[in-house]
Amino acid sequence: MELVRCQDSNELGRQAAAAGAAQLRQALAQKGSANIIVATGASQFATLAALLQETEIHWSRVVAFHLDEYIGLSATHPASFRKFLHERFVDLIPLKAFHDVQADAADPYAECARLGELISCESIDVAFIGIGENGHLAFNDPPADFETETPYLVVNLDEACRKQQLGEGWFPTLADVPKQAISMSVRQILKSQHLICSVPDARKSTAVRNSVQGPVTSDVPASILQQHPQAVIFVDPPAAQELTLSE
Repeated sequence: MELVRCQDSNELGRQAAAAGAAQLRQALAQKGSANIIVATGASQFATLAALLQETEIHWSRVVAFHLDEYIGLSATHPASFRKFLHERFVDLIPLKAFHDVQADAADPYAECARLGELISCESIDVAFIGIGENGHLAFNDPPADFETETPYLVVNLDEACRKQQLGEGWFPTLADVPKQAISMSVRQILKSQHLICSVPDARKSTAVRNSVQGPVTSDVPASILQQHPQAVIFVDPPAAQELTLSE
């Protein structure tokens, strides 16, 4: 795992996008196609915007997999991650395919199985992810399951996670925040060749410190990134404020 300190959130987005784009271009040059994972949330705004500006990426040869989604939310709901990704990324480029999490399906477990079958046949070249205020990866809240090889899971969202979604303005009240989601599992995320992790803002500083400088523990799900040789975490000064200077 590598940590990159950036001057501000805009530079964070540019550097994260540039790093991911470089690996994406390499995969396209070597294989003629590529697979990525895309995440949502405020932490991804600058990265996705900068990624769209990267040149010489043949998006028509790229397949994107969706990281997570709230159970029960339609694709038109203001807080839907699918809506977010379509508006900010998917609809702006000619992707070969986008496999979204249809978490308003009648049977969320069947939806997990459908997505799992799709991604199990592929190698992921680059995953664009973030870290939650409670240290979660995707919607794998603490204590996260570090062992399951199942690609997609139905998970329960803890109160800290739900409060983060409320604080970011996605829902009017805490009661409106769903209590369950479909999430890519930790093991499936770690199977990605390269992990580009964007983490801006002071409210993530404790999670960053625990993930980067603390022990690897399921109580801090993102700490598992320490074990991935090609994981790069990009932070701005507010997010890095609790790190020791030696890191």
